[in-house]
Amino acid sequence: MRNVIWLVLLFTAAVVAALSLGDNDGLASFYWAGWRLDLSLNFFLLAAVGTGFVVVTAVHAVNRLIGLPARAREWRGLRVERAAHAALREAQAEYFGARYSRAHKAAVRASALRQEVPTLAGDLEFGLLAQLLAAGSLHRLQDKVRRDELLNAALRTARRGGGAAVDDGVRLLAVEWALDDRDGPRAEGLLAELQPGVARRTQALRLKLQAARLARRPLDALHTARLLSNHQAFSKTAAKVLLRSLAIEALETPHDADQLRRTWQQVDSADQRDPFVVARAARRAALLGVPDEGRAWLRPLWDRLETLDAEGRAELALALADASAGMGADWLPRIEAAQRAYPTDAAVQAAVGAALVERQLWGKARRPLELAADSPGLAAHARRRAWRSLARLAAEQGDEERANTCYRAAGEID
Repeated sequence: MRNVIWLVLLFTAAVVAALSLGDNDGLASFYWAGWRLDLSLNFFLLAAVGTGFVVVTAVHAVNRLIGLPARAREWRGLRVERAAHAALREAQAEYFGARYSRAHKAAVRASALRQEVPTLAGDLEFGLLAQLLAAGSLHRLQDKVRRDELLNAALRTARRGGGAAVDDGVRLLAVEWALDDRDGPRAEGLLAELQPGVARRTQALRLKLQAARLARRPLDALHTARLLSNHQAFSKTAAKVLLRSLAIEALETPHDADQLRRTWQQVDSADQRDPFVVARAARRAALLGVPDEGRAWLRPLWDRLETLDAEGRAELALALADASAGMGADWLPRIEAAQRAYPTDAAVQAAVGAALVERQLWGKARRPLELAADSPGLAAHARRRAWRSLARLAAEQGDEERANTCYRAAGEID
């Protein structure tokens, strides 16, 4: 289509020229030192156009000849630049293909070629990417000395302004490698250098979680994991398991009652509604000599026992049994209501029996204790406690043979 248009334009120009120049009788006269030259106006116009074309062509040819060395340098620089980009792409491909020795060599070659090209020598992002690929390959090869040299060089380059995206990438990679080396202080120092916006990113929060767990600070890890859960960084099941384990670990850390109270106050309200977390807190409180506080933490969940599943109900009941020391009479209505609601639940019956024994209501305690002791699915420590309580009951009634039988049954439980 383009050729047809040019052909039409050419015929149009020819027709216009024939119509305008065919009857042109004009002359062009030139005078010089007594000489006179007369030319047809048509010939003069054609000669002027031809002369202009020749002059322009000659000037263009001279310019191309003079600029030949510069173009040769540009061509060589372009070839080196293309080779540098090809080496960088090769390093990336080899790195993702787990051929780390080849990736390191390609990244080093890209860095070397970069220095030969003026346009790339000032491109800090290109240099940072090459250094990171080389350092990442050395990290995979466990060459920590050379890796740290390249990483420090990359950090210095990033501080000079290698671009926000690459700068953030350098620091996050440095944190990740520090965690791989189990170097918690260095990882936390690098995390502290992150900009506030970067520190809230999911990957940064993941690294912060790992650093907190490495430093054995479960409470900080719990708060970070809660943020990740809000960002939907985990599946619901994984988030639930992780948060529960971190909350339990945090509650196992305190060594006195005051520390336990402060930790409990810092635990999220969602964790305080988890029966497994509450049960562990109550057991820890009983171990530290404040079972009444443990029971206070258990009470909100015990009052809505029907909303819990079987596992949560069993965990809560066994924790109440562990924290039954010094139980007041205000718990008796709750205990009796649970006994009526769950007559065949061994864990609930074990808690009822332990509470009644603590209140020295031996007659009422016997039936729930026997049910708990004869339940093979109940936790071993709960069954042993039930048998020992039955042994005390038999001793109180003067039945030594029954007491010895109960103690023997408690000792046979693995």
